[in-house]
Amino acid sequence: MVMDKRCAALLVVVCVAARAALAVSDGPLQNGNFECPPDPNQMNGSAVTGQYAIPNWKICGYVEYIQSGQQQGDIVLTVPEGAHAVRLGNEASIEQQMGVTMGMYYSLSFSAARTCGQSQKLRVSVNPGGQTSDLPTQTVYSSNGWDTYSWAFKAACNTVTFVIHNPGQEDDPACGPIVDSVAIKTLYPPQATQNNLLKNGNFEEGPQISQDYQWGVLVPPMDEDDVSPLPGWMIKSFSKVVKYVDSAHFAVPQGRCAVELVSGVETALVQEVDTVPGSSYRLEFSAGDAADGCDSPMEVQAFAAGGRTTVTVFSPGPGGYTRGALEFTATDSRTRVVFVSPGYYMRNDGSGTLCGPVIDDASLVCVSKPTARRLLL
Repeated sequence: MVMDKRCAALLVVVCVAARAALAVSDGPLQNGNFECPPDPNQMNGSAVTGQYAIPNWKICGYVEYIQSGQQQGDIVLTVPEGAHAVRLGNEASIEQQMGVTMGMYYSLSFSAARTCGQSQKLRVSVNPGGQTSDLPTQTVYSSNGWDTYSWAFKAACNTVTFVIHNPGQEDDPACGPIVDSVAIKTLYPPQATQNNLLKNGNFEEGPQISQDYQWGVLVPPMDEDDVSPLPGWMIKSFSKVVKYVDSAHFAVPQGRCAVELVSGVETALVQEVDTVPGSSYRLEFSAGDAADGCDSPMEVQAFAAGGRTTVTVFSPGPGGYTRGALEFTATDSRTRVVFVSPGYYMRNDGSGTLCGPVIDDASLVCVSKPTARRLLL
């Protein structure tokens, strides 16, 4: 009863203030888990009929308010956190205005699940600024059917609108992905140093991981100019991802977080580094087992300036890692450091869930520079 009164009061505030922006802090967005329900007078069954019926959100198109355990044909719908979520029909969207700091970087994360088995995607955007991306959701990387996705942006002003949109055109207009647990995190991109030319080589800076994200957070492929939710790193792929994992739910070689290569050769973890042609460099990194039931042995390959090394991870038990190293001579002023898993791996629980080796604690240092005579030549 107290919760209902609080939500009703919040709904009045939202309707009166229309789309007034709320200052955000790291963690869930206002009503980001959708536990504060819509006004019952603006509902038709599970369909939400009022644009501002869901507190703190504006909706467009066919949006359903889903309860965990709700029946859809022969399927029982579940939600990843709490008891409620929303489902987006064809061309439907939800959006929320946020107060941010102009020029700062932010990562947004949310959980999503398919409901009808078809190939689906979600389009995320932030305006003003025109930053937008399509997140592929056709591959499921967790055994429970839910995945958490991350996406990042640079704030173009102090008030922005975040939109999650289902651009699908399915036979059933109500058939679309379920969305829940929307959260934000301020990013502070690390800089390269003499002790490590790689930015964020320990992967400690990344998207929000809450206690509810027991399956990690997916970092999607991105173009060269996109803002990365994993500062310093690019994800090069057509439609696959890497998984950002934490030590609370996975085995991590060092520190709090690492990256699991869950998509085999279809995805590469890449960073471009300033180098001096003719100088020698040493790349070191940890390749490990995330302790998520992945079959071993697993392999990781590292590439830089024509050099390559392969590290095999043998894990007789949960966790464990092996150190790898690659020495190379730079041939250009910019050198790409690339990590990739050459094989495809699945959990040994029979679920068919993709997994892979983790990368952590990566460093790159210059070990020798060309002599003056060589520079003159």
